[in-house]
Amino acid sequence: MAEKKLRLLTGDRPTGRLHLGHYVGSLENRVRLQHEYESFIFVADYHMLTTKLGGLSELNENVRGLVLGYLSVGIDPSVATIYLQSLVPEVAELHLIFSMLVTVPRLQRVPTLKEQMQTLHIDAASYGLLGYPVLQAADIELVRANVVPVGRDQASHLEVTREIVRRFNDLFGETLPEPDTLVGEVPVLVGLDGKNKMSKSLDNAIYLDDDPRTVEKKVMSMYTDPTRIHPTDPGHVEGNPVFIYHDAFNANKEEVEDLKTRYREGRVGDVEVKRKLARAINEFLEPIRQRRAEYERQPELVERILIEGSERAREEGLQTVRMVRDAMGLNYDFLRRESLSR
Repeated sequence: MAEKKLRLLTGDRPTGRLHLGHYVGSLENRVRLQHEYESFIFVADYHMLTTKLGGLSELNENVRGLVLGYLSVGIDPSVATIYLQSLVPEVAELHLIFSMLVTVPRLQRVPTLKEQMQTLHIDAASYGLLGYPVLQAADIELVRANVVPVGRDQASHLEVTREIVRRFNDLFGETLPEPDTLVGEVPVLVGLDGKNKMSKSLDNAIYLDDDPRTVEKKVMSMYTDPTRIHPTDPGHVEGNPVFIYHDAFNANKEEVEDLKTRYREGRVGDVEVKRKLARAINEFLEPIRQRRAEYERQPELVERILIEGSERAREEGLQTVRMVRDAMGLNYDFLRRESLSR
């Protein structure tokens, strides 16, 4: 009998197009992990509301684009369950119950809260933003996930989940699994400007659905070694964004090493290095573009995947809520539930 796989949960907010930074930071890992774990990947539209209430007219397009992005990089909906957070109302009920098990001062101590408020120029956190880790706990326990892959900056959020689960189990008996964090050194890809990480808001990104000419144009405008005035000047490879991208996306490692050697010795110009990088990135992106185009020719595909995945997630959510209610004594056996379902 095959050993039952552990459950994994991960997801993204539908705030815009996926780019190369998303690929190296999470998508590549998810494609691999989907075969090692029973994977649930959700589109976190409720989480998006914690920091963005404007621009919701883009939500339909962003949700569809996010799922197409998942499919195009190789996430298989027959292997991983892809669902839309807001189509599973049980997450809201769990969020409510979990909010009773954590204090405001505890949530105010989450390190990423202050960072997010500073980044977004928020003077006072909304109730929703403050409770972001509580909603995250509800997402995790909705499907009773055993592991959650995170970067080190998100580990503090997961500790809130673990504390909530421990508190619940202490009060009501061993009911919910305490998830483990699958912490990795999540790579951060520097943007085209060479100063910040790749980001849509900073307009320094190469998107997974960019066409070849757009990729070439962006690469040719990339920031490189500022100390190098002439092609014959010795250049710096370490920390040079162009070579960071070569290492990440150029499959021809011999070519990369040759370019590095000649760059250090002042025997190759930035133009050649960038042209070869543009070619390498386009070769990397071409299968992703082709898969996306194939999926886009099936207009009902995204809808079907989200509905089927959300139905699966809701089955798990209903079971979890039933377990939680039973443990808490909120089952009210004397009520005939069928009379309330109309």
